[in-house]
Amino acid sequence: MALFTGAGVALITPMKEDGSVNYEKLAEIIDFQIDNGTDSIIICGTTGEAATLTVEEHIEVIRFCCEQVKGRIPVVAGTGSNCTQSAITLSREAENAGADGLLCVTPYYNKATQTGLEAHFKKIADSVRIPIILYNVPSRTGCNIKAGTAARIFAASDNVVGIKEATGDMSQVASLMNLTDGKIDLYSGNDDQIVPIMSLGGKGVISVFSNVAPRQAHEIPTDFLEGRTADALAKQMKALPLMNALFCEVNPIPVKHAMNLMGMEVGPLRMPLSPMEPENLERLRAEMVNYGLIK
Repeated sequence: MALFTGAGVALITPMKEDGSVNYEKLAEIIDFQIDNGTDSIIICGTTGEAATLTVEEHIEVIRFCCEQVKGRIPVVAGTGSNCTQSAITLSREAENAGADGLLCVTPYYNKATQTGLEAHFKKIADSVRIPIILYNVPSRTGCNIKAGTAARIFAASDNVVGIKEATGDMSQVASLMNLTDGKIDLYSGNDDQIVPIMSLGGKGVISVFSNVAPRQAHEIPTDFLEGRTADALAKQMKALPLMNALFCEVNPIPVKHAMNLMGMEVGPLRMPLSPMEPENLERLRAEMVNYGLIK
């Protein structure tokens, strides 16, 4: 059984003006997501600015999230690293904190070979008992898990159950689903490709868009899974301009601004991320008005 189906929110990490984690606000946005139909919380991923959290903060945010969710929906913790031992340490800490699963990104910067990727993920999988979703986002890591490699990793470890695919390469995704007989749990890592991914056997999306529109993010994959494919496509197309605006600058810059425009007061970004350029902020604001999120 999949860790979740539908939309898992790639949750932001709210900050206070001094740059510290705002745990009170984190509790609020977790409850907001659950109250509005989100199917899973993905904590400490790219959108959560995990790269600028200290190890202690990273572990505490995961622990806090698990305690706040209280088993209402699955919690998937981002624990990937470009250091295998660091990824193992974070993965064990997340398991001990009560996470239901892990999201493990490919090693970044040092750019492992395909053989190295197999060894890296096997080592992590052997260190924990909970399910693991691979995260393939070469535009950010410089490292692509090829279809054959992902299939071998999936076959080698019982607790590697899924993959978040953010390559944008539908041919590669189709090859992976063919090589795994459709058994790997496939999630779109791009909000603008939910329906195409679902057509290849996807279980849902790990979504940035869900931070601002959790109900709508939930409905797109749910409609598809329940056979209302035309409705899913219509909702995907309606949301597309806003989804694109949420990526007009590097994630999570726009989505944090969007949440602040909605009055959610999630605070600033941590450097080296910077405030949005004025013209991009106006584009984002306009699309939020068009979609009905703000006036």
